[in-house]
Amino acid sequence: MSKGLFISIDGLDGCGKSTQVQNIAKSLTDLGHKVVTCVDPGGTEIGQTLRNILLHHRLHITNRCEALLFMASRAQLVDQIINPALQDGAIVISDRFLLANVVYQGYGVGLNPNELWQTGLLATGGLIPDLTFVLDLSVSLSRQRIGKPSDRMEQRSDEFFEKVRQGFIKEAELARQQIIILDASLPALKVSELLLDQVSKLLK
Repeated sequence: MSKGLFISIDGLDGCGKSTQVQNIAKSLTDLGHKVVTCVDPGGTEIGQTLRNILLHHRLHITNRCEALLFMASRAQLVDQIINPALQDGAIVISDRFLLANVVYQGYGVGLNPNELWQTGLLATGGLIPDLTFVLDLSVSLSRQRIGKPSDRMEQRSDEFFEKVRQGFIKEAELARQQIIILDASLPALKVSELLLDQVSKLLK
């Protein structure tokens, strides 16, 4: 049974996830909390190897293989980083988690979202975030922010990313985990304020 608090931040590339992970971590640390941050996929030596394959490998990766590589990286991250930190009473903030796998490989690619959830829970040992923030952003603004695509995921079509965006919204409606959608087109500091307010409520 975890003692800490587990938060994930998700959304399309360019939505400001990495910035918000850093901002909320600093705010919570300044308030005296023990905070651990991580990135999914990645966060461990094995996870980083798998991340490099997923984002930069030149050979074709099938859809199911892609989904399972994400799961494998997450399994290592949970066992090596997240669970120990939670047991130590820390607040863990992850840049993406299982929801991204379900939305990108499910709604975006076309695999079964329910099966991805089931596989994902096996990979995480049943662990899901106490709260997930989805930073919602239009595909056009996402494209403007990231500029020229730098990896194989970013090279996919606008139609793909619109399916992903709608997938985030659909999963929030299904409420398989606690999801709060925030407007990522707002100034970064305003988004940080909204994030901290929601996390503070959860801590209370």
